[in-house]
Amino acid sequence: MGKKIKVLIVDDSAVVRQTLTEILSSDPAIAVIGTAADPFIAAEKIKEEVPDVLTLDIEMPRMDGITFLQKIMSQHPIPVVICSSLAGEGSETALKAIECGAVEIIQKPYLGARRFFEESKIHIIDVVKAASLAHLRRLGNKAPDRPEPKLTADAILSRPVKVSMVKTTEKVVAVGASTGGTEALRVLLEGMPVDCPGMAIVQHMPEHFTGAFARRLNGLCAVEVKEAEDGDPILRGRALIAPGGRHMLVKRSGARYYVEIRNGPLVCRHRPSVDVLFRSAARYAGRNAAGVIMTGMGDDGARGLLEMKEAGAYTIAQDEETSVVFGMPREAIKIGAADKVLALGTIAENLSLFATKNL
Repeated sequence: MGKKIKVLIVDDSAVVRQTLTEILSSDPAIAVIGTAADPFIAAEKIKEEVPDVLTLDIEMPRMDGITFLQKIMSQHPIPVVICSSLAGEGSETALKAIECGAVEIIQKPYLGARRFFEESKIHIIDVVKAASLAHLRRLGNKAPDRPEPKLTADAILSRPVKVSMVKTTEKVVAVGASTGGTEALRVLLEGMPVDCPGMAIVQHMPEHFTGAFARRLNGLCAVEVKEAEDGDPILRGRALIAPGGRHMLVKRSGARYYVEIRNGPLVCRHRPSVDVLFRSAARYAGRNAAGVIMTGMGDDGARGLLEMKEAGAYTIAQDEETSVVFGMPREAIKIGAADKVLALGTIAENLSLFATKNL
């Protein structure tokens, strides 16, 4: 198998096991080394050969996925991707898996519309590669090649025309994150004061999970956190999370800012896309904005952050040491898009300085 990413699939559904095997095996960088119908079978297979990545269902016979995840993390840590069909209140359980050490969440592939299946396939492959990247970086090995992006933000919004944006008292913070971002955003938002600038956030996450994610953060943070709805105002002390499966843009009406939720194709292999959010912030907020690019694989957000910087915005990239996957921040730093490279624990304080001292 050479340097292929070895994956073990754990799911009680034979159809899901077969579908995931076909999806992952279609990528030449991935090898499915086995499947298991429950955690007990999975444990025996792990004894025979340790995978680089484990995909894990939550609702299974004999032992649930959360319990198995906790055992794995305490005995033999392996990058785990939760593969769940849970929605609504059930998605809270999937998010609990992140707290227990899972790297990422994916939604079980839906075999209906061809376009949906193809987009689901792209996302599943990318997430598994990102999970292996975090593992390989810790081991000091070479990471798998970054997949080439598909469409750019041009598919949703044309490049901003360079204009002199008048500074206002209202500030906007645009944030983008992917793999490792669920916990990184918790750290960031817990550090933000209740009177912080309004925030618009894209976290790469499937549909049905962003609402639960926002509710979870809202219960932990001083600021209000909610899943964004079309037309929601961007207010001080409020953080809006882009809904999974839809793009989010910052818009301006007079001196006030709001979000627009829009359908559209995958941009940089994602929907919502960080590049789309950042480009809109460059166009409609300019010098009144700050952009933050955080942990994640690939380059979504790098070009958009550069556009923000060129429009006069203050830009930050999370540093390598505190990133689960140093992909998106690295790409932004490489093209000169970041004014500052900061450890995760210092970003909130720095954004507060931006709001009060016009950094």
